[in-house]
Amino acid sequence: MKKIAFITPPDVLHGFSLAGIPQTISEIPDAEKMLKAAMAEPDNGLVIIDERLMKVVAEDRLRDLEYNWHGVILILPSPEKPPIEEEDYAARLIRRAIGYHVRLKL
Repeated sequence: MKKIAFITPPDVLHGFSLAGIPQTISEIPDAEKMLKAAMAEPDNGLVIIDERLMKVVAEDRLRDLEYNWHGVILILPSPEKPPIEEEDYAARLIRRAIGYHVRLKL
């Protein structure tokens, strides 16, 4: 049976450890090297890597790596929250006037 390899930044260490899941800790500059090492293991069939570590790996490079490998690479979404969108003043006025939220693309 194939194994699952987790590659995460250091701040996620305790969460996976509490669940009893083995993982590899990587800093952002070493992410591609760790990804290649996990893919080189013949027992690994799925490599799950944190989205924050993917800043150094280009999307086309990731596609090439996955295409030439027998397994699957899954990107774990970042726990960071996206910035809150502020509603435009004109959209607020329209919503207040007609009672309906309108999305304007300018």
